[in-house]
Amino acid sequence: MKNGDFEYSLDVIRYKDTAPSKYIQLSGWCFHHKKEAIDYVVKINGNEVPITQKRIFDRKDLIKFYKDVDLVKDSGYDLKIDVFEPVHEVVLIAKTSSESIVIETIGESKLRKIRDTSLIEYSVDCYERNVDSGLSQMWGWAFAVDKSPLQFEVHDAHGHLVAHTFRKQERTDFMEDWQIQSGFYIVFKSDPDAKYTLVIKNEKESKTVDLNKIKSTNQKSLMGYIKSINGQNVKKAGMYLKRKGFKAFVRRIRRGPQDEKVSYNTYFHLHEPTKEELDRQRKHVFSYQPKISLIVATFNTPLNYLKEMIETVTNQTYANWELCIADGSTNDEVEKYVKDHYAQDDKIRFVRLQENYGISGNMNAAMDKATGDFIALYDHDDTLTLDALYENVRVLNENSNIEFIYSDEDKMDSEGERFFEPHFKPDFNYDLLCSTNYICHFLVVKKSLIDQVGKLRKEFDGAQDFDFVLRLSDACGPEKIHHIPKVLYHWRFHQNSTAANPESKMYAFEAGKKAVQAFYDAKGIHATVEHGASLGIYRTKYILDSHPKVSIIIPNKDHVDDLSRCINSIEAKSTYDNYEYIIVENNSTEQSTFDYYKELESKNSKVKVVTWKNEFNYSAINNFGTKYASGDYYLLLNNDTEVITPEFIEELLGYCMRKDVGAVGARLYYPDDTIQHAGVIVGLQGIAGHAFVGLERDNPGYFARPMTQQDYSAVTAACMMVDKNIYEEVGGLNEQLKVAFNDIDFCLKIREKGYKIVYNPYCELYHYESKSRGEENTFDKVDRFNGEINYFEKRWHDILANGDPYYNPNLTYKKNDFSLTTE
Repeated sequence: MKNGDFEYSLDVIRYKDTAPSKYIQLSGWCFHHKKEAIDYVVKINGNEVPITQKRIFDRKDLIKFYKDVDLVKDSGYDLKIDVFEPVHEVVLIAKTSSESIVIETIGESKLRKIRDTSLIEYSVDCYERNVDSGLSQMWGWAFAVDKSPLQFEVHDAHGHLVAHTFRKQERTDFMEDWQIQSGFYIVFKSDPDAKYTLVIKNEKESKTVDLNKIKSTNQKSLMGYIKSINGQNVKKAGMYLKRKGFKAFVRRIRRGPQDEKVSYNTYFHLHEPTKEELDRQRKHVFSYQPKISLIVATFNTPLNYLKEMIETVTNQTYANWELCIADGSTNDEVEKYVKDHYAQDDKIRFVRLQENYGISGNMNAAMDKATGDFIALYDHDDTLTLDALYENVRVLNENSNIEFIYSDEDKMDSEGERFFEPHFKPDFNYDLLCSTNYICHFLVVKKSLIDQVGKLRKEFDGAQDFDFVLRLSDACGPEKIHHIPKVLYHWRFHQNSTAANPESKMYAFEAGKKAVQAFYDAKGIHATVEHGASLGIYRTKYILDSHPKVSIIIPNKDHVDDLSRCINSIEAKSTYDNYEYIIVENNSTEQSTFDYYKELESKNSKVKVVTWKNEFNYSAINNFGTKYASGDYYLLLNNDTEVITPEFIEELLGYCMRKDVGAVGARLYYPDDTIQHAGVIVGLQGIAGHAFVGLERDNPGYFARPMTQQDYSAVTAACMMVDKNIYEEVGGLNEQLKVAFNDIDFCLKIREKGYKIVYNPYCELYHYESKSRGEENTFDKVDRFNGEINYFEKRWHDILANGDPYYNPNLTYKKNDFSLTTE
């Protein structure tokens, strides 16, 4: 449809109206003939509502109708809006800076027709058919909202039942209520040419899944497996390879480990201190016994929550504390309760405020009552674990220089009986903190540090703790910050809390953006801050003060199609122009490759082809290429990549030009829009592995980490930018590591010099996965990997033994999805 300069279509409307997931989904396309940027507004029942998830993307299918590529760029939209009340009308509005139009008004009658009230929720995460064994397997999750039991049936094309083996599995990514029956694993004997369906049903309804439309997501390359096994297992793998043959070996790899799973609620109770341990803590006498002042601002706090909040302080195993409460309530209930129960307790310091000064003013009033050496921020409806203060004081006794401590946290239900959604955080991560307040609870800070930077600031109410944490961490520096990798804080999940309903405090997200911008401005950092991929995530865009030359170094052996696609994508999309190509020719055998080089150099003055004449050695080839580079920054780039982001060089440079950053990596996708790289975790699957491999591009993953700018221990050299001087300072890539782990080793050498490694998800490329090297399919290559693994284990023994500081010991090293460890 067309309306003025707008042309648009609403292709998908979905109204899901069954707990626990109620939402409206609107998908389609829209563009403006004057090429003005478009934003979207959604009104429900006459009121503008926040858009929970927004995805804007290219609609390449429109190009055949609209030849102007720029016109349809970013024209696709997919909007999800969580709803908390019956929906009678939905209005979708598109707007530019100068005008707006209503794309569609969906009335009550249409909403009734499309309203999805199905009780069965499900997902088949993977369906894999093994031709050699004649077996098919699938796994996923399913549950009925009314908690009724489900039946699973496999049918052939004629509707006949197919015998199968069924096993239930717990799913730690669901709340405890659903975990018991949510996961399933099914195996059945199959014909390679036949079609099958899965039927999930209860007494009220059924869902039919066409299995032939589900792609497998569990395929592993041999390279990926070799990276995941340690030196001892390499020998076993080699013996298996010799005994069973290569095909059987690959089948074994693809089958992968079947890890046991444990619910978080169970996990928490397994790891909480026993009564005996709590008794020992109460008897323990620390040599240094600082007073900790917990500050709380109460406002019409329900008395049952107030009681729990106070009691988890009074029952702490560490005794030198005080609880400072500033009450800005509109009634006398809180004041009466505290005076009735704690009037004689001089460790509970209470002040009734003359008025409600807002969250910052009220918290500052509580802080004014504090006499402790350390200040701890505490919310009025949350609770602490009984060892929370003990664990903090233990840290202070182990390192007297620490001034800033934070721990892990989780959520609990309104009754305080069930724990879920744990946030297991990394050690101090500067760029993650600039992207989101991941520190949040439980925060304990030295009083003298607060005196230095100032208290909470009213102008950031809603994100006052975020502004506070940014200023504190900057003032004390990372060497005085300590992370306790243990849940010490329970964030109560109830209808009025931000935890349960973040949209209830939308102003807080604007305040968070404002806080990060103010932080940058105060430090003289030239950057702008925008809202990121989801609520509470912020995107930093650095403003380049100069435009240095970038040398793009691309190793290549034949595969002209790959190289051509890579270079064409840069030439067509790049908005940065000060760059050169150093193409390192590596033993190509096809004449068409050399013809392409000749044509490329004759047509593009930025291209320089240099020849590597020795055997394949990824490290040596890239080091060789840098000798011919004239840029101030090197961009190591695989030939089998394709640029998505036009500003990809600027996105990398923005971080790389910082004095504290050594290398920057990108977000890479497989051709099917699943993640190939979103940062590297050292120790994952044995040595090192990519985070979130196989996750859908738009899936936020664990606390939106795939979509968030942050520091990692390493990033892949498939797309990595590094300062020329730092490259030379660390001696380039290690030529002892010919194929595996050279980029990880390189990043760890950079970190060893004190520089950060940054992952920037807003630099996006496709990666078609190392086609130019060939398969790792011989025992000799396995044996070579064994040597590279042994070298890496010896060189980086400490980080492998102690754990990746940008990960968390409560998370598994067996999988890349940040799920709970079972060990």
